[in-house]
Amino acid sequence: MSNFSAQDLEQLQARGISVEKAEAQLECFKNGFPELDIVAPASTKQGILAPKRAEQEEYIAAWEQYLKEGHKILKFVPASGAASRMFKNLFQYLEDGIETPFIQEFLANKDKFAFGPQLAGKEGQEAVRYLLQDMHYGELPKGLLLFHKYRDGARTPALEHLVEGAQYCKGEGEKPTVYLHFTVSHDHLPLFRQHIAENLAKFEEKYGVKYDVTFSEQLPSTDTLAANPDGTPFRTKDGKLLFRPGGHGALIENLNQQDADIVFIKNIDNVVPDRLKKDTIRYKQILAGVLVTEQKRVFEALKNPNLSDEERAKLNRPIRVCGVVKNTGEPGGGPFLVREADGSISCQILESTQISDPALMAQSTHFNPVDLVCAIRDYEGKPFDLPKYVDPKTGFISNKSKDGKELLALELPGLWNGAMSRWNTIFVEVPVSTFNPVKTVNDLLREQHQ
Repeated sequence: MSNFSAQDLEQLQARGISVEKAEAQLECFKNGFPELDIVAPASTKQGILAPKRAEQEEYIAAWEQYLKEGHKILKFVPASGAASRMFKNLFQYLEDGIETPFIQEFLANKDKFAFGPQLAGKEGQEAVRYLLQDMHYGELPKGLLLFHKYRDGARTPALEHLVEGAQYCKGEGEKPTVYLHFTVSHDHLPLFRQHIAENLAKFEEKYGVKYDVTFSEQLPSTDTLAANPDGTPFRTKDGKLLFRPGGHGALIENLNQQDADIVFIKNIDNVVPDRLKKDTIRYKQILAGVLVTEQKRVFEALKNPNLSDEERAKLNRPIRVCGVVKNTGEPGGGPFLVREADGSISCQILESTQISDPALMAQSTHFNPVDLVCAIRDYEGKPFDLPKYVDPKTGFISNKSKDGKELLALELPGLWNGAMSRWNTIFVEVPVSTFNPVKTVNDLLREQHQ
């Protein structure tokens, strides 16, 4: 209690954060996080499934059969990120007027962007200013930017996810329902609602489905305290505690609120035009087929009355199948084999911040494109309480600043990292053609997005 004043306690209470939770966060700053016992990077020789063509067809058939059985399938899309980082180079150009190679490429090809027609007749800084300020691209979420051109109008990533959902998330029937859930920031929620509402009828008619689209925001109770370099609470100029979003790991709470049997998870910006969706759809079906095949095996085993309590506890957990891509130099985490406290080996998606040995990173053959299919109900059909399967010791601390003062920021265990650490996990190799993220605006000039 010594760390917090009466004003602090009011702040904590307003956010739904207990004193115990806040104290535990401050302990993390002081003590750090334990190193993981990493055995090896996962590979197709050890830990990664690479099904051959005949096996792929069996998995697709298993998924198609599962869809016929009336299960509820959900597509869950983290979409709260602002697109400001996409335009970092353009903001710099507005400031200094220097036409770097990046700016030259952007200006020379501006007609090729899906938003290009709106920049017609504008050149140089005028075009960039119009895009970032008049069109608000500098502050909009990535999910609401125009990414791809079509004859019947350009599409945003949010709309591309609607299209994807109609391909592999629909059940049976004359007009099956496609369930989608977007996690969005509070400020962008009205924009998302309006955008989806304006386009829903068009895509329902085009794909012969009914959409059920829901939204949620990151809960204030998942924010984390910021600390000074000595581990004491960081305070703003007016003496108040500073809270920061806890990262995508906070979304385990949002996922826990979903009513579904199977959940597909994919980032908002990893979408392609229709002409390239074939691979994406095929491998989503394969991943889902692997999941339901394994789930069936697990459910059968759990019905065995002779199963020991230890075996039952290990089997009766949420299951996830993670698509992993051959390493092509893209930044980000990857699949690893980790030794647990009881000596068992588990499959984990780790971020580079969790790996202290550079040699291990160098040996890694695959990376994580965030391509997950999850089973979140137990063998009796009851939903798992997902926060129970988070490993709280897998968060990490980063250095940030506020008002010119250094601070330490606490990231919660990532959604596909420590937040799913205690799930049963299977890695499956998927082709690089299924991974087409947009990190900078010029990525939209790549052939895959044209």
